[in-house]
Amino acid sequence: MRIRLGYVPLTDAAPVIAAAELGFARAEGLEVTLSREPSWATLRDRLALGHLDAAHMLGPLAIASALGLSGPQAALSVPMALGLNGNAMTVSNALWAAMAPESDGLDHVAAAFARVAHGRAEEGRPLTIGTVHPFSSHSIQLRLLARRGGLDLDAAIRLVVVPPPDTVDALRRGRIDGVCVGAPWNSVAVAAGLGRIAALGCEIAPDCPEKVLAVPAEGAEFTAPLVRAVHRAGLWCADPANRDALSTLLAERAELASDAALIARTLSGALIVDADGTERVNPAYLRLDGATHRPNPDHARWLVAQMIACGQVAPGGDAADRAAALYRPDLFAAAIGG
Repeated sequence: MRIRLGYVPLTDAAPVIAAAELGFARAEGLEVTLSREPSWATLRDRLALGHLDAAHMLGPLAIASALGLSGPQAALSVPMALGLNGNAMTVSNALWAAMAPESDGLDHVAAAFARVAHGRAEEGRPLTIGTVHPFSSHSIQLRLLARRGGLDLDAAIRLVVVPPPDTVDALRRGRIDGVCVGAPWNSVAVAAGLGRIAALGCEIAPDCPEKVLAVPAEGAEFTAPLVRAVHRAGLWCADPANRDALSTLLAERAELASDAALIARTLSGALIVDADGTERVNPAYLRLDGATHRPNPDHARWLVAQMIACGQVAPGGDAADRAAALYRPDLFAAAIGG
């Protein structure tokens, strides 16, 4: 059976890339063609219109697409989660210098960011901060960080959408003052001397729901074998013994970054956060382990609660229940045998 599977180039696409490239899918009777998509909006539309059979997808975007809140409405289900965490906020060198927080502690960073943002807004030249899509955990984490510092993000910040692969160039050109994006693009920006990793997403929202495997809700005969293949590939990806091989695969086949060692750091959580080579280690930075694969309806409910808090979803409706119904732990259990 042949299927076309879309992904956006990020480290957490590793399970679907490994499933297609390392024989896990073929062992399940699937011939998977990977489709590298330039943006989440493109991936969303191609999945909804049937140009893709399945996708590595932002959890909030899968919900928004299914609820008709973003792009063409699509009947989707989520039979598997792909991981937790993986994001960070990177700011330009100029913004970091202006912030000059007392320490790397999240409260100090949030307060310093709020102080500069308030000052720039009062001067009539608000900070421009990038996020990868309005319906994303990245947007949620930016709002949580702003709230921690007492900042009204909508009132003080110009928030713009920048696809993950374009974030480094946007920083280089001065189009944005900072960005919340997934690995490896924060590390690529630091390696290029363009910015400083100011905050890790896993510290803003621990074990934050991230990417999911999204498939059509009905009639997808490939769902069970695809879940088995991606689950087994995910277990392989999470094994530290395979880190070098996986990093090389992502660098060469998925075109994430030219430096496989940089990708390996994002997999281990040992990040270089500035041009001086300062290392920050957090093993929870990106979780691809098997414990993250079962889709959790409570994650969908939490995401909808965050969407309500930022005005994307009207309160009082059934959006949380409808979102939770998309996440199908029963399909995951049936596919992997319990």
